[in-house]
Amino acid sequence: MKLLGADLSPYVRKVRVVLAEKKIDAQYQRLDLSQDLDFLRQYNPLGKIPCLLVDDRSAIFDSRVIVEYLDNLTPVHRLIPPSGRQRVDVRTIEALADGLLDAAVLIRQEANLRAEGERSATWVLRQRAKVDAALAALEAYLGEDAWFVDGRYSLADIAAGCALGYLDFRFQDIDWRSQYPRLAQHAEKIFTRQSFIDTAPPHS
Repeated sequence: MKLLGADLSPYVRKVRVVLAEKKIDAQYQRLDLSQDLDFLRQYNPLGKIPCLLVDDRSAIFDSRVIVEYLDNLTPVHRLIPPSGRQRVDVRTIEALADGLLDAAVLIRQEANLRAEGERSATWVLRQRAKVDAALAALEAYLGEDAWFVDGRYSLADIAAGCALGYLDFRFQDIDWRSQYPRLAQHAEKIFTRQSFIDTAPPHS
């Protein structure tokens, strides 16, 4: 298998963390989307990363699809419960963390890709409200528990860790640790796992 991605993408990081936690060997090919978009579109017509090449002809894309595929490849350290409410809870928290990332990425794109006179402050505030709401919801989901779901480390913790790590990397003005101390304490447990250390963005 080969993972197509970029070090700065939090969605790619989520897949890389899952690969490490599951002890699955996969070649990692770094792409520069300003130069490699045509190559990527051979496998994902949307031109988005991460994209997992399973063989010469078959590709899987969207981080949520990829991590479920990887979790089912081997029983080593199952990250997604097989069924029931626990599975729903893990996937819900993953969706919440990914939604936080979606909003944060849109804010960054608005700031970097649009001319200053064309930027919409209202649009940015709307996305920022989503980030704030997601942070509050993550802290509420966590409560006083050791991990997000069923007292064990799961994909929910990985997804949340990648989202919070992206805020640290790109939005240092968001002081989420002071506002959400339980979430901050939980994040430090996640960030010290070797899988997160090995996939940290450069210069973070």
